[in-house]
Amino acid sequence: MPLRQALQIARESNLDLVEVASNAVPPVCRLLDYGRYKYEQTKKERKARKGQKAALLREMRVRPKISEHDLEAKIRLIRKLMDEGDKVKISILFRGRENTHPETGQKVLQRIVAALQGTATIEGSLGIGGTAMHLILSPASAGKGKELAAAKEIQNAKA
Repeated sequence: MPLRQALQIARESNLDLVEVASNAVPPVCRLLDYGRYKYEQTKKERKARKGQKAALLREMRVRPKISEHDLEAKIRLIRKLMDEGDKVKISILFRGRENTHPETGQKVLQRIVAALQGTATIEGSLGIGGTAMHLILSPASAGKGKELAAAKEIQNAKA
């Protein structure tokens, strides 16, 4: 129907004429109370946001000469954080002459990744900088191929 006629019907029924699909030929419009429509949209958005949880980036610091039991405790804590949906950044911290032997830190990272094989995927690559070595793990969803490739990357980083 012509625009003038549609506007006249909207005024008579005390509603707004809202263009729904501008790309269609002819454009599609609806008669509705625009204030109520906006209110319902914001209500839907709030409800959708309420169900979401932002994934936090948590950090777990480990030394290259960590004992077996302490490492197992750290792995249990990492697994718990993953179950909550958080990403975990594992930092291997070197002190003094430990810097000259980065392979010890890589072995610790390999043990952590091997222990978390089914629950975590590796995000990004191994970061080596200054006195620390970093690796970011995210909760496993469907990225098992990335997980295996990143585990191989850690093994190849010994050079």
